[in-house]
Amino acid sequence: MSLDLGAILAKHGNDPTRLLQILRDVHAADGLARPETITAIARALQLPRARVEGVAGFYSFLGTEPRGRFRVLFSDNIVDRLQGSVELRQRLLDAFQVGLGEVSRDGLVSIDVTSCTGLCDQGPAMLVNGRAIPRLTPARIGAISALIRGRSPVEEWPENMFRIDEHVLRRDLLLGTPFAPGEALSAAIDRGAARTIDELKRAGLRGRGGAGFSTATKWQACRDAPGPQRFVVCNADEGEPGTFKDRQLLAEHADLVFEGMTVAAHAVGAQRGFLYLRAEYPFLLPHLEAALEARRRAGLLGGEIRGVRGFAFDIEIHVGAGAYVCGEESALIESLEGKRGIPRNRPPYPVTHGYLQKPTVVNNVETLAAAALIARHGADWWRQRGTTQSSGTKLLSVSGDVARPGVYEYPLGVTVQQVLDDSGAGDVGAVQVGGPSGVLLSRHELGRRIAFEDVPSAGAFMVFDASRDVLEIVDDFAHFFAHESCGFCTPCRVGTTLMAQMTARLVAGKGTRRDVKDLSRVAGAMKSASHCGLGATAGNPVLDALEKFRPSFDRRVASREVLPTFDLDEALAPAREVTAREDAGAHFPEES
Repeated sequence: MSLDLGAILAKHGNDPTRLLQILRDVHAADGLARPETITAIARALQLPRARVEGVAGFYSFLGTEPRGRFRVLFSDNIVDRLQGSVELRQRLLDAFQVGLGEVSRDGLVSIDVTSCTGLCDQGPAMLVNGRAIPRLTPARIGAISALIRGRSPVEEWPENMFRIDEHVLRRDLLLGTPFAPGEALSAAIDRGAARTIDELKRAGLRGRGGAGFSTATKWQACRDAPGPQRFVVCNADEGEPGTFKDRQLLAEHADLVFEGMTVAAHAVGAQRGFLYLRAEYPFLLPHLEAALEARRRAGLLGGEIRGVRGFAFDIEIHVGAGAYVCGEESALIESLEGKRGIPRNRPPYPVTHGYLQKPTVVNNVETLAAAALIARHGADWWRQRGTTQSSGTKLLSVSGDVARPGVYEYPLGVTVQQVLDDSGAGDVGAVQVGGPSGVLLSRHELGRRIAFEDVPSAGAFMVFDASRDVLEIVDDFAHFFAHESCGFCTPCRVGTTLMAQMTARLVAGKGTRRDVKDLSRVAGAMKSASHCGLGATAGNPVLDALEKFRPSFDRRVASREVLPTFDLDEALAPAREVTAREDAGAHFPEES
């Protein structure tokens, strides 16, 4: 595809808030943002050139350096790794004789990793030019290699290669209740905005994205904020490794999610909505756009919805570009405005100063789907499930060492052991609930409950059997946070890097007791001093593992109390490679 920048800019109305979408289209056409393209975009949008370049360099799916005509990204989360992704990745690297992160000499292919593709239930997985390929095997790697060598356009590859299976293995209120488009909205209109919010309050609906904040309180604060203009944003950027339940909701229940957004718009008085879609889910776009168009034709979006004078609301889809931090609501809003996804200082909060500094409701996909059903069926219906403090049901993305990975819906209060039994887990050694930033449970805690008052979860439920080394799992999480830190604040930028370095040394058997002590100190400092939730929670897996799995650390500690953190012999490896020397004289002798 050749670059027609004028057409791209016109498509987006020369709107600076759509800078990220413009850059995505530029990359789709040209593979990168060239210096002259950045200059032309800055001039057309009347933006400082540094801002355009800053956005192009912030997101991992964008960039200013050339990449291969076929850009291959292997999912690198711990579940994919345990399913053999590293070995499969090496097969493809060997096939094209390139190193990780390199472009082949002929410019045909570049092979690298991405943190997670949201396909943990059917991994190992990869992206090729943005298209997801699940269930990788040696045979599939061979077929992909042949297609790339034959320069076959990705759009012409066999469709079964891209088939995403949907694994819903337990349904309850959210996934099992029949729903007709418009019925929740009609109920909300009949009830009125104030009483709709009261119904959510009676239902006790709390955010399903991890924070667990009261949905009714958030909507009421936005409704009460001054000014005539308001927005509703659906956060569909589920970047937490091990989470894929929003993918399932959008694939199977898009109407329910959009209905929840429209109910929210009626309740708070919003005129415009955005669904911020995870960059790894472009295969959902045609389906989502078709659902929106059907709602417009049915009078469920647009002007005078359901015949209510003055009730006008519509929804746009914005696609991310690979930044885990954009799961944080203020960083997501910055990204929606065409900026780098740097979390904002709070207060003020998005409910009063959100998108374009206007009152904005930001809710998770699952929260909005639940809000629609509560509007339709009422608070008592929702409260028939769950506990006193945690009403309703919760979707869990179950993956790892289980026989039946997939999405399970349970009443809140379900025990961890029940989930393990239903999913076919064997000899469980550890369970990571809520993703890397969540809670690491030992085999002695399987009687605990998934609930806000015990073990809260944004949806990830990763199972590791007793054969797995917990330190290697923690090391993977530490490197994930180091890679995904936006770099804005020093505690997170430096702390995540230090943690990754220390866990890597321990895994390699080169760590010391000082490293173990420093891991705890660094994690504590990040928790208290970081700018946003990413840094504040990045040390959670380390702290949990040190408390519950200390032998995993102790058996890897070197015998000496202090070892140099800089390995001079290892640092000279590139020089040995250049000079083709591996004799004893090219190495520093090991100390006795």
